[in-house]
Amino acid sequence: MLMAILVSNSAGNILLERFNGIPSEERLHWRTFLVKLGADNLKGARNEELFVASQKSVYIVYTVLGGVCIYIVGKDEYDELALTEVMFVITSSIKDACGKSPSERLFLDKYGKICLCLDEIVWQGILENTEKDRIRRLIGLKPPNPTEI
Repeated sequence: MLMAILVSNSAGNILLERFNGIPSEERLHWRTFLVKLGADNLKGARNEELFVASQKSVYIVYTVLGGVCIYIVGKDEYDELALTEVMFVITSSIKDACGKSPSERLFLDKYGKICLCLDEIVWQGILENTEKDRIRRLIGLKPPNPTEI
């Protein structure tokens, strides 16, 4: 299961988070742990350089993409190899949504589109789509038709 996807800025402020199967009382612990992990290891990291950590039976893959840090937490079948594939899909979708590696401001400007991408990639903790073209097609927004409402 993909337990968490978290995006923060370089100062450690959370910009986006998705939790699956983590009780609400444990989420603060995970936020704090992941941001501290990034603060300790991502200084001076190259863009999209992947880092791996594990805690008990849980795997964590994290990276820097432009002005944001991305963390993915998985367990069971989502080991470090599977999480690198998920990370590749997420980073490429974010770059597509933003048109380039995002700064914090660009990430927040494209927040809605990025959330739609994540919804198509991961559904209830399970990797759903990995094909860029399919994700792009699925997130295509159409204005509502007032006659159907």
